[in-house]
Amino acid sequence: MPLDRSVIGRATRGESLLISRSRLRFFAKATGQKDPVYTDLDAARAAGHRDLPVPPSFFTAIELESPDPFAWLDELGVDLRSILHGEQEFTYHRMAYAGDELRTRSKITDLYDKKGGALQFIVRRTEITNQAAEPVADAVSVTVVRQLSLT
Repeated sequence: MPLDRSVIGRATRGESLLISRSRLRFFAKATGQKDPVYTDLDAARAAGHRDLPVPPSFFTAIELESPDPFAWLDELGVDLRSILHGEQEFTYHRMAYAGDELRTRSKITDLYDKKGGALQFIVRRTEITNQAAEPVADAVSVTVVRQLSLT
């Protein structure tokens, strides 16, 4: 069922994640990060960091750590079998480190379609802040919803 533009402006549930060194090391290994500043505390400090820094693409993992990372789509009535990841972009404001607690606040900012409505694009902006409520990054993601015919 196609979504209508009334979803624009709708806030989605925010998440909070305490960043641990072990979580960052695991993420670095999983993504093939070779720079020791992401895995070795001495290397990070020698490079001028106060602790292990959060790699740029890690911010996507914050929402994926929630018990139901796709709840916001379910609330919209979107069939999860019909979604594709369209795109992702980040604007960085400050470094985040192991020991920080990062929080997200998201809102749907646009909805448009292509191919005569066969594809809908949900644009969602997520603000990421640290424990001091300082902006760390902004993320804009696009989720593509294919209109499935289940007959």
